[in-house]
Amino acid sequence: MTKMASGSSRLVMRAIRVSEFGAPSVLKLCSDVPVPQPGHRQVLIRVHACGVNPVETYIRAGVYSRKPTLPYTPGTDVAGVVENVGEGVVSVKAGDRVFTTATESGAYAEFTVAADESVHKLPDALDFTQGAAVGIPYFTAHRALIQKGRSKAGETVLIHGASGGVGVAACQLSRALGLKVLGTAGTAEGMKLVLNNGAHVVFNHREEGYTEKILEATGGRGVDVVVEMLSNINLSKDLQMLAYGGRVMVVGCRGTVEINPRDTMAKESSITGVALFHATMEEKKESAAFIYAGMEAGWLRPVVGQQYPLDKASQAHHDIIESPGAAGKMVLLP
Repeated sequence: MTKMASGSSRLVMRAIRVSEFGAPSVLKLCSDVPVPQPGHRQVLIRVHACGVNPVETYIRAGVYSRKPTLPYTPGTDVAGVVENVGEGVVSVKAGDRVFTTATESGAYAEFTVAADESVHKLPDALDFTQGAAVGIPYFTAHRALIQKGRSKAGETVLIHGASGGVGVAACQLSRALGLKVLGTAGTAEGMKLVLNNGAHVVFNHREEGYTEKILEATGGRGVDVVVEMLSNINLSKDLQMLAYGGRVMVVGCRGTVEINPRDTMAKESSITGVALFHATMEEKKESAAFIYAGMEAGWLRPVVGQQYPLDKASQAHHDIIESPGAAGKMVLLP
């Protein structure tokens, strides 16, 4: 519970703090963190749920290209209720249900401050856990498929690792865009989830020879776009499954991989990295408009997987990397 700090009118809260880069155990729950106050064009949100994304584990480990200043609170994707707004905020008001695509103070906490441009109203049809599953997954999927992948209706897309947060989002977006959607997962539960969220066909990527089955499903032509969640394992296979002019969108990577560049020459194919933090304000607005339209139309429905209390954040970070197969979006409940 949030409480008043003794001898002060300043509110304190529970939040995860990281004081050194390292293993999941560096995620420490602190109960006396000052509640951040919203500045100009900032919004203070009481957090009801926050999303856990693989990128947060890379940042925590100190292996990501961008390192926050220590100590810090992880996370970007919260859903909750506006507690207060700073001057100049007109898009939301106290009491509004909202979700974020970024925060200023971190998401793994009871309260967070976010810039008003990163705060969006949460439709009544979605609960807070679903709201916490929108940010990074859906904005990444839109960037990969449209802004970088230039996917067109009628093309075939392979969502390689389709049962996690970004994967489910990519399946739903692909189907709405008029693509033929092929997905992969590593468990029976994950495969069922993928089929239920927009994929026309699903494959088990733990099965020997599954790439041949994917090629067969395209009549031997290959796929136009691959949204790749684990490129250090799959990139070479992806290049061999592409159609002429095919594109691989690298969304996730946990190490190095060996490829034969000749595979790109044979198909005049391309490999493109996708990093949400490079999105311009114009691109963010475009993604937000598309995603909001999906919420209103009803096809955008985040699937929530495992839920953890805030004090189990380190377990969540372990599980999101080590689990045998994702099944929906992982969230923390402060």
